[in-house]
Amino acid sequence: MPEPATTPAADPALLRIDGPVATITLNRPAAFNAIDMSIARKLKQLGAEVEANKDVRVLVIEGEGRAFCAGGDLQTIGAAAEANTIAPVVGEMLGNYHAFITALRRMPKLVLASVHGSAAGAGLSLAFVADLCIAAEDARFTPAYAKIGVSPDGGGTVGLAASVGPRRALQIFLAEDSFTAQQAQQWGLVARIVPAAELKAATREFALRLAQNAPAGLAATKALIHQAPTTPIEAQLDAERDAIIGCMNTEEFRVAVKKFTSKSK
Repeated sequence: MPEPATTPAADPALLRIDGPVATITLNRPAAFNAIDMSIARKLKQLGAEVEANKDVRVLVIEGEGRAFCAGGDLQTIGAAAEANTIAPVVGEMLGNYHAFITALRRMPKLVLASVHGSAAGAGLSLAFVADLCIAAEDARFTPAYAKIGVSPDGGGTVGLAASVGPRRALQIFLAEDSFTAQQAQQWGLVARIVPAAELKAATREFALRLAQNAPAGLAATKALIHQAPTTPIEAQLDAERDAIIGCMNTEEFRVAVKKFTSKSK
């Protein structure tokens, strides 16, 4: 008799690895991939797996079904509000989910959000706490937090504010009901927009292009750029010096330089 283990299809999030590209798929399509306790725990686990995998250079995050991610699961949160258990329930859920977000920022791999349909609340935060975002033409971003009288979570104040600055971030979170992929691209939040039918193929192509970067250079560039806004200039320049020397001590650099100098002779 088969064990009653969770089948992959029923897992709230899935991981597949294909060469240098890993893909995490949010897999609660009936709930528009809303973040509940089950998906938060699974994402924490999968994030740790990707972070520890030395062969992966790029992580793609996508949503199954009609939406990327509809944000925090209001069924879970509403039930906690009724039971007066918001602090422990939401605290545990965000403890797991924020461990995943922390791993995305910390891991020496580039994280690419691939967004279609709705990215609302924590889904919007996830799209923009990723290092880069590619979006379908039909993608729609909805801050949602202000509508229910709460502040952002899931790294919303990290990725978005760092990309657009404090004034635009305040505008987005407090004065925008929703905005299109085209607006997001104008604001510097989306790198590429493609027809919805081409999103998967275009995401794969973009991920493979990013994965052509040497691991040391990719990791150092990501770390330097994310730390720059909060690092004093002398410390940042020291970090740039140490990072470039570290990159130059790799085989990839030696091969690339040899190739370049032999062409210029």
